[in-house]
Amino acid sequence: KCMNHEHQFRDNESTFKILIATDIHLGYMEKDAIRGNDTFVTFDEILQIAQDNEVDFILLGGDLFHDNKPSRKTVHSCIELLRKHCMGDHPIEFEILSDQSVNFGFSKFPWVNYQDLNLNISIPVFSVHGNHDDPTGADSLCALDILSCAGLVNHFGRSMSVEKIDISPILMQKGKTKIALYGLGSIPDERLYRMFVNKQVTMLRPKEDDESWFNLFVLHQNRSKHGATNYIPEQFLDDFIDLVIWGHEHECKIAPTRNEQQLFYVSQPGSSVVTSLSPGEAIKKHVGLLRIKGKKMNMQKIPLQTVRRFYVDDVVLSDHPDLFNPENPKVTQKIEGFCTERVETMLETAERECLDNSKQPDKPLIRLRVDYSGGFEPFSTLRFSQKFVNRVANPKDIIHFFRHREQKDRKGDEQINFDKFVTCPAADGMTLRVEDLVKQYFETTEKNVQLSLLTERGMGEAVQEFVDKEEKDAIEELVKFQLEKTQKFLKERHTDALEEKIDEEVRHFRESRQKNTAEEDEEVREAMNRARANRSEEERVCFVISDDEMDISEPRGEDSDSSVVPSRGRGRARGGRGQSAAARGTSRRGRVISNIQTSVSSRSYKAPVVPPAKNMSIMDAFKSSSRHPSRTGTTKNYAEVIVDDDSDMEEEDSFCSSKVDQRYSKRPSSKRSSQGQISRGVHFDNNDDSDDEYLFLNSLALTRNGY
Repeated sequence: KCMNHEHQFRDNESTFKILIATDIHLGYMEKDAIRGNDTFVTFDEILQIAQDNEVDFILLGGDLFHDNKPSRKTVHSCIELLRKHCMGDHPIEFEILSDQSVNFGFSKFPWVNYQDLNLNISIPVFSVHGNHDDPTGADSLCALDILSCAGLVNHFGRSMSVEKIDISPILMQKGKTKIALYGLGSIPDERLYRMFVNKQVTMLRPKEDDESWFNLFVLHQNRSKHGATNYIPEQFLDDFIDLVIWGHEHECKIAPTRNEQQLFYVSQPGSSVVTSLSPGEAIKKHVGLLRIKGKKMNMQKIPLQTVRRFYVDDVVLSDHPDLFNPENPKVTQKIEGFCTERVETMLETAERECLDNSKQPDKPLIRLRVDYSGGFEPFSTLRFSQKFVNRVANPKDIIHFFRHREQKDRKGDEQINFDKFVTCPAADGMTLRVEDLVKQYFETTEKNVQLSLLTERGMGEAVQEFVDKEEKDAIEELVKFQLEKTQKFLKERHTDALEEKIDEEVRHFRESRQKNTAEEDEEVREAMNRARANRSEEERVCFVISDDEMDISEPRGEDSDSSVVPSRGRGRARGGRGQSAAARGTSRRGRVISNIQTSVSSRSYKAPVVPPAKNMSIMDAFKSSSRHPSRTGTTKNYAEVIVDDDSDMEEEDSFCSSKVDQRYSKRPSSKRSSQGQISRGVHFDNNDDSDDEYLFLNSLALTRNGY
C-alpha cells in the first residue's frame, strides 16, 4: 500500500519535480593538482541526479561559477556538462504562462530555452546570479549571460536599478499545479537592506486566483548576521511566500524550516564544494528533490557522493595544563606530537568512511585549529605538513594557529591592530569583506591619517571592485569622481581661496554625503561605471591595433608614427590574437565602435593617439562660479530578530497553504505586524503510511490579512 501511494505521487501529472542546488562554484582551485576537478565532478553528479529522477527543471541559487571571469576551461567544462545532461528528446511537461519578455528581458533571446525551435532541451535550468558571478563591466554582463545566449541556462532575477526593485514571477503550470517562481540575484546586502526598509522592493502577484499559486522565492544574500545591515532578515520577505530557497550560505540546512513570524518555510541547500575550511563546510553536502502538488510540497534530501571529505577539529592548549607547560623548553615538541596524533585520528576516520563510498576522492581535507593562547608558541607548519603530503588534499594549510588577545586601551601613539577586526578568525567561519576592513580601518585610525575628502564607504566599494572584479581603474576613477564633485561644490559655494575655509567647506560637504547614503551609492556606482567603460574602451582599442587586422610585414615609411608599433609579443600583451579574434567576430556582427576614429587597411595603419586626461587641483575650483545647491538626506534605523533553526533531518516533509486577500496584485515588501495574523500550522496524517518519505501531508488552510 505504501509503495502504491509513493508511485501515485511520483508519476502524477500535476506534480512538479524540481532539483534544488546552490553555490556550485565551478572552477574553484582549478589549477590545484589534487582538487582541480572537484567542482566539475560534483556538478556532473548533480546533473546526473536530475536526469535519473526525470525532474521538470533544475533551480540554481547563484554562484554557479567561482570567479567573476571564469577561465576558458571552466566555461568549456560547464557547457560540456550542460549539453551532456540537459539536451535531448525528453518532453517538457509544464508551460510558462507569464510574459517572458519581462522575465528574461535582459536576454537577447527573451524566452525560455526549451521553447526555442533551434534547441532541443530535455531539462531546463533556471538560475539567478550570485555575488561571485554577478553582472559587471560596461555592458553589465556575467558568465550566466554567456550560457543564456547559448541556450543552456535561463538567467532570471536581474535587477539593475538602485532606486526600486520590482520582482516579477515566472508563472508555470503543470496539470492543476501552478507555481509562481520569484528570483532575485545577488545585490550588496547593505543596499538591499536599506531598500527593504524604505519599501523599495515590490513582489508582483498574479491578479487572478492568487490563492491557487505556490509561491517559490530564490535569492542569494547573507542570511547570517555579519553586521548591523550586512544581511537580509527573513522578516523582510513577504509572508505570502510559501518556500524560500536561500543561496550564498555554504552550510547545508536543506531541510525546510518554518519561520514562525512570517509563516513560510526556508531551505538553505548550501554549497556543493568546500571553499573555506570552516566547521559549517564539514557538514555533509546535499541537493534537494522538491516535489510540489497544488499547495503541498515535499523536500527529499539527496546526499552528494563525489564531494571531497572534510574533517575539522579544535585544540585549545590552555585546556590541557597537565600536558603542556609554557615554561617547559620542550613544550613545542610535545604540542607538535599531540597535533600529529589528532590529525592521524581524523585520517583513520576518513579511511573507514572511504570504504563505504568508492566515488569519493581518496585524499580528504583536514583542518586542525589550534588556539595557542596562554604563552605558547606555534611550531613550523611547513615542517608539520611534510608528514602528510601524500595523504591529504591540503597539506599546506592543515594547521591553523590563532589566539585571543586582550586589547589594552592606549592613548597617544596607537597603532592599528587588525586583530580586533577579526575575532577568532576561523572559529565560526565568518568571512571578512575587504570593504568592511577598509571602513573599520579608517574609522579607528588616528585623526591625522583619516580621510578628509573621500568617504570610507566609497573607498571600500572601490577596493572591493578592484579585488573581486579586477577593475584596475576602480580606485582611480572613484578618486577622480569624488574630487570633481568636491570641486563643483566649492565653486557653487563661492568659497574664499583660504586653506582653512576650504578645509571647513570640504568637511561639511563630506558629512552631508555620508548622511545621504542613497546619493553616495549612486556616486560609487557612477565611478564604477566609468572604470568599466575605460576597460571596455581599452579592449576596443586593443582589438583595432591587433596584428590580425593588418599586414605588418610591409615596411614602414619615414612618416610613420614610431611610437605606435603593433607587436606580436608573448603572454597577455595588449592586442594579442585572442582579443583580436573575439573582437573581430563582434565587429562582423555589425557592432559599432564609438568614440574612435580609425582607418584600417590591409597594408598600413596609424593608431590614434589619446592624450592623457588632466586633473584639476582644488585651487582650480575657484576660477568659475555657479549656483548654490542644497543637499539633504535622512537615514533610517531598523532592527530585526531572526529565528535560527539548526535542524538537519535526513528527510523533511513540509507543507504550507495560504489564502491571500485578492485585492492586492502589487505589494511592497515590509515587516508585517503580528496583530491580525492567524497562526499557520502543519497537520500530519496519523496513519500507517506516515513513514513514507514521499507522502504529501495535508496542511491547514489559513487566511492572512492584507496591508
